[in-house]
Amino acid sequence: MRIGIVGCGNISGIYLENLHQRFSSVDVVAVADIDHERATSKAAEFGVPNALSVDELVTHPEIDIVLVLTNPESHSELCLRAVENGKHAYTEKPLSVSFKDGKRLVETAAANGVRVGAAPDTFMGGGLQTVRKLLDDGEIGAPVGASAFMLSHGVEGWHPNPHPFYQPGAGPLFDMGPYYLTALVSLLGPIDRVAASSRITTPERIVTREGAEGETVTVNTPTHVAGTLQFASGAIVTLVVSFDVWAHRLPCIELYGTAGTITVPDPNRFGGPVSVYRQSNAGWRDEVLQFGYTTNSRGIGVVDLAAAVTNRRPHRANGEMSLHVLEAMHGLLESAETAHYYTMTTSCERPAPMVPSQGDAPLD
Repeated sequence: MRIGIVGCGNISGIYLENLHQRFSSVDVVAVADIDHERATSKAAEFGVPNALSVDELVTHPEIDIVLVLTNPESHSELCLRAVENGKHAYTEKPLSVSFKDGKRLVETAAANGVRVGAAPDTFMGGGLQTVRKLLDDGEIGAPVGASAFMLSHGVEGWHPNPHPFYQPGAGPLFDMGPYYLTALVSLLGPIDRVAASSRITTPERIVTREGAEGETVTVNTPTHVAGTLQFASGAIVTLVVSFDVWAHRLPCIELYGTAGTITVPDPNRFGGPVSVYRQSNAGWRDEVLQFGYTTNSRGIGVVDLAAAVTNRRPHRANGEMSLHVLEAMHGLLESAETAHYYTMTTSCERPAPMVPSQGDAPLD
């Protein structure tokens, strides 16, 4: 299937490397960016035949899937334009800044008979898929709960443009939360209700990145969020995301079951490590990863969408799950504001597991 990419910023490099050079089942035929020079440069760098305007790309008759890699504020708008033009759409996370816009996008795609997908697709990697198999095989019994931590001190020390990271639709919850929540939903299923507390610790951040030292960033979204998620399966998860922590020794994710514990790898990555503690065999054991795609495989969700369309099956990084994750993030912030539980209005199925493989098995 033929792919057109909108947005030629930093993240586009790994997508172009994988989709245009690594995965043979798809073909990137065009790129676009509001900065046409940047689009032309990326097209030349990766051998993409066409550098188009954004308008030309989302309406081009020879493009089957529009991949959106722009800033989050334009994700839903560009995807909506694509699906209204009869194209499948896939976007970087999050699906949308607004839950209302995300819901409209998913509904419009369904009405037009096309697909919507969204990052992250890291849950399709060998690390999280190995955890999924261990869980499904009953290695730690029935899931009881989990803990998940994404703790850092923000991006102003290294990112070339830190300002958007501290505005609504970003912060630690919307920037990194999709990795953690998507991983948890792919493992445990849908969420029933959430509760949270949040704060803005420092109303103004000072940029320390070389070349921009002393600039100030006004913070307009919570930078520390502590939440509880009740899953439909009965599992209870503690989630903490923060841009206010200098250092910690907490795991990314741990899963707790009636017969043991699994340490889950960084959900922002595709590989391991994975360790299991079993009640019947006291002591930790490192697991051999049982699936492929353990290196940076960003774009595998797009490849899976293309294969799913061809083979008429559900795709894994789908719009329903992305919308569910988006609602959970909005629900956490609403709960923090109102001091009440937020009850979810959406649900989703756990995506189908990948096929066990020693290498990167083709997607059918």
